[in-house]
Amino acid sequence: MTIGGSAEGRPSKNQRRDAARIKATQLRVEQKKKDRRNRVFLQGGIAVASIAVVAIIALIIMNSIRPAGPGPANMASDGVLIGEGMTVVKTAALQPKAKPVASKPDPTGTVADIRVYVDYLCPFCGQFEKTNSAQIINWVKSGAATVEIHPISILTSKSAGTQYSLRAANAATCVANYSPNDFYAFNTALFGDQPKEGTAGLDDTEIKGLVKSSGVGAARSKINTCIDEATFKSWVVAATDRALSGPLPNSAVKAITGTPTVLVNGKQYVGALDDPKEFAAFVLQSAGETYSTSTPTPTPTPAG
Repeated sequence: MTIGGSAEGRPSKNQRRDAARIKATQLRVEQKKKDRRNRVFLQGGIAVASIAVVAIIALIIMNSIRPAGPGPANMASDGVLIGEGMTVVKTAALQPKAKPVASKPDPTGTVADIRVYVDYLCPFCGQFEKTNSAQIINWVKSGAATVEIHPISILTSKSAGTQYSLRAANAATCVANYSPNDFYAFNTALFGDQPKEGTAGLDDTEIKGLVKSSGVGAARSKINTCIDEATFKSWVVAATDRALSGPLPNSAVKAITGTPTVLVNGKQYVGALDDPKEFAAFVLQSAGETYSTSTPTPTPTPAG
């Protein structure tokens, strides 16, 4: 006796074959439906991705053609001019593409005109500033000289990808715009905490710390926002291009070829950057050559 069901309930060979064909047909139909769905999803995904790519490209193009904002206030000459009492000469912000307005040397022949083009990553700029800052301050406070600082960024690619040179120049420009009489203190602070060329340099938080330690008060919040948003980044790039292409106003020097570029009454100082007596002598000599009939009072004197 065989254990199992009745033989009459089992499908025949032909029935099994027909069932297999029907099943295969159903599977093919389902696979075709699945393939169509996948194609629709794939095409939809490609369309969405294409739209996203187009949107990104459009954003990049819009950013690249976005009109530049006004330049910084108090830097119409591309520099910050500091006069007697270490007080900044105020100027209005220039509109985009407006030409800089060169500051005019003292017409009386009694004030030495010192102009310095600096990059805050440049070690030689730091050396010059640390060596000569004290006597320059004394001359300017007493009215014997003016000093005009031009922050530029020729070493932007020399900070391990962080663009420190450009960010520092932007920060200095932010201070000049919002709290001009604190500019020189901030300029000194940047050189006092100057990173080595080739390193990442200070991050924006550390730069904002220097703003605070420089004595900036009520305007600090606006300056911090200006640093975060790199408000004057494009302006710094343009000012750097102008310094490199020239001409330099009130000078026979056509353009800067490196930093620091130091001009006294239009003549370039090429002496030792770490010798304050040599620089003081150059200031006296340049003043004497330019204003041969004048006797500046008070007169810059060499450091003791």
